Amino acid sequence: MSAALSAAPSACPACAAVPLAAAVALTDAPDRRVLSLPAIHCGACIASVERVLTAVPGVRDARVNLTLKRVTVTTAPEVSAAALAQVLAAAGFEAHELDAGQLAATATNTAGRDLLMRLAVAGFAAMNVMLLSVAVWSGAEGATRDMFHWISALITLPAIAFAAQPFFASAWGALAARRLNMDVPIALAILLALATSLWETWLSGDHAYFDAALALTFFLLAGRYLEHRTRAIARSAAEELAALEVPRAIRLRDGQEEHVPLAEVAAGDLLLVRTGGRMPVDGEIVAGRSELDRSLLTGETPPVVAGPGQPVSAGEVNLTGPLQVRASAVGRDSSLHRLADLVAVAESGRARYTPLADKAAQLYAPGVHILSGLAFLGWFFWTGELRLALNIAAAVLIITCPCALGLAVPAVTTAASGRLFRRGLLIKHETALERLAQVDTVVFDKTGTLTEGQPLLCDAESHPDAVLRFALALAEGSSHPLSHALSRAARDRGLQPAPVSEVREVPGFGTEGRCAGKPVRLGRATWVGASERSRDTAAWLALPDGSRHRFAFRDALRPGAEAAIAALQAAGLRVLLMSGDAPAPVAAMAARLGLSEWLAEARPEDKAARIAALRDAGAQVLMVGDGLNDTAALATADVSISPASALDAARVASDIVLLGRDLSPLPEALATARAARRRIRENFRIATLYNILAVPLAAAGLATPLIAALAMSTSSITVSLNALRLRQP
Repeated sequence: MSAALSAAPSACPACAAVPLAAAVALTDAPDRRVLSLPAIHCGACIASVERVLTAVPGVRDARVNLTLKRVTVTTAPEVSAAALAQVLAAAGFEAHELDAGQLAATATNTAGRDLLMRLAVAGFAAMNVMLLSVAVWSGAEGATRDMFHWISALITLPAIAFAAQPFFASAWGALAARRLNMDVPIALAILLALATSLWETWLSGDHAYFDAALALTFFLLAGRYLEHRTRAIARSAAEELAALEVPRAIRLRDGQEEHVPLAEVAAGDLLLVRTGGRMPVDGEIVAGRSELDRSLLTGETPPVVAGPGQPVSAGEVNLTGPLQVRASAVGRDSSLHRLADLVAVAESGRARYTPLADKAAQLYAPGVHILSGLAFLGWFFWTGELRLALNIAAAVLIITCPCALGLAVPAVTTAASGRLFRRGLLIKHETALERLAQVDTVVFDKTGTLTEGQPLLCDAESHPDAVLRFALALAEGSSHPLSHALSRAARDRGLQPAPVSEVREVPGFGTEGRCAGKPVRLGRATWVGASERSRDTAAWLALPDGSRHRFAFRDALRPGAEAAIAALQAAGLRVLLMSGDAPAPVAAMAARLGLSEWLAEARPEDKAARIAALRDAGAQVLMVGDGLNDTAALATADVSISPASALDAARVASDIVLLGRDLSPLPEALATARAARRRIRENFRIATLYNILAVPLAAAGLATPLIAALAMSTSSITVSLNALRLRQP
């Protein structure tokens, strides 16, 4: 966190305060709460908010930051952010708790504003200096020409000092580490253009190249900002997983409840997990019966019945009844943290991927320095004129400055990202398209990815309205996902619930009530007295007349799933299915989609291991998944896609987000990625051809630094126009 907040200087004092505020807000946890106040706008609001909060028992201090529209509250441990938000809402102020991820993202937002501000300064200064240069080109001489040159210098020097800081800092860091990067020739070209221009101005020369230095800086910053925009939305999935951990737990001691920070919970402690709560630790159920939502770890939505003696894992959700759990693994020893560690290892492996632009820079930077040095030495020893030799060396550096190379990748990425965004795909990672273009194997998760992830009543038409009315009356008294599906189906038929009274939910079994004094039950087959032979997902209804009715459910395929898989197979890609579900439904899904390779009952580590094995065998793997159990596999794959409905951690771990429900854009994404790779290589060829033609002219003294800057700008524009061809459908 501290490294992220202090990695780069800010462009202005106001922006510099933002990461500092974030760092202060995150210290001294858990007694410090940070809330967003989007509606405050004046000093009276500040006074009112602080007065309301300081009146709350347990609040020690409250400080409002009007610029950031946040309030930082120092409280006793038992005062929750939710309680503070309720107090503010009662006082007429909208309030939302801010988490560590949102505060940490502030540093990234500040970096983007820095680049945009520097780009604006460089562009504004370049336009003004070019206006002055027009007068010189039009024939201004003597004192008038010198005056325009000195005015240009006064504009250029502070503008370059501010706008070109990212290049100077990067180049200095590379040289300090005794290596070269693409920013080293950039910084040298800018400095040499400035030095040559100042020298020419001091000697009343005919030409100065302040406009060239500013134009160079502007185009380079434009490329850098485009690249930053593709990076800004990428965050660490390992951090997102850690954020899912419950910060506080209810500990039971001598029959009394204690709300304690999770850090104070130890193995062996007895904890209470209320209905709707998330398991804070790994452990074993001691008392109570309920149903658990394990979709975070298994990816499967049907709840699992839980009772005494059954193990539970951190991150699971308690659905229907309170449970007492004996902790066995806490904090970094929990299954949730082990999964986060697995993701972190996978992410570090992906970070070692070297994009095409970096590979080009490894060869390009030394070559530029050698060419410029040889041009300087050759002209100096041949003519003995230091001034001429410096001008030619500057021209070589400027004309070979890697603007076109710097724009080659971000320009194409931006154009391709725009095209895919219109088709419902959001590109998050700057190298995602390059990696996607190399894919030859696609692995799909089942529940929530190929399917909707929600149960659907599939035999509603086979049940009379009278039966569905009884089912509706009981289903609306339950929080179970199958009950919700039953309610939707009955309401879609325009039905009203039957007159059932005393409706109550029995954790782990179902819902029961009474009609005309007789019991009515909806739930598990054994509970209602039915015999269930099928392994399909089903619920049973027992009516007062003794009849039993079975309701079958299935998980509907996402729109475009069959078409997407057929198109991928037609393109020659290998397609696999992996799921945490039982073998029977996975096999049925694979047969329906025409897939011969599938894996069932796969835990998160199994999925990640399978992906790793495919990569070790030489495959370039695309993983498409949506659950917490897919996060490690998403991070392990060469490139990954998650639907927008996925868990936050899964979306963060993925490189691309599918914004809609339809899977049909996936084949187009691969086709666009391959087209983008071709455009990137075309741009590299354009930049190389430009250098082959332009460098000899500059080295021969046929191109002044001004002409070199114009040629460099032309190559940059050509590369950008070539990239825009990708925007065409």
